[in-house]
Amino acid sequence: MGQAKRWAVRYDGHGIVSEYRYKEDESLKILKFTEMTEKWLDFIVACRLGKAHEYDIVEGPMANDTIFNYVQNFVDGKISREAFWALAKFKKPTHQISFHTARALTTIWVMD
Repeated sequence: MGQAKRWAVRYDGHGIVSEYRYKEDESLKILKFTEMTEKWLDFIVACRLGKAHEYDIVEGPMANDTIFNYVQNFVDGKISREAFWALAKFKKPTHQISFHTARALTTIWVMD
């Protein structure tokens, strides 16, 4: 929530943050990462390269600006996988839930 508030007011000091809740639907394909792992990195890299996936919802650590730069450097071949992990291990990513299909969007509602 803190990041959302900072981003909402970053230009003129005024902004709106909408808070959403969702209820998991077991009929949807959901991929959850509890932490940054090799599988997480491979998934993020594949997405950055434009590869499609089959999931309705993906949940887990968010590649914030700093981590995104490390991911991009890894994708571009500027750093090795080992160097990525050496840089990323001290970063505490925020949590993200990403909705990828119209069906997934039916599981959310705006908080009052």
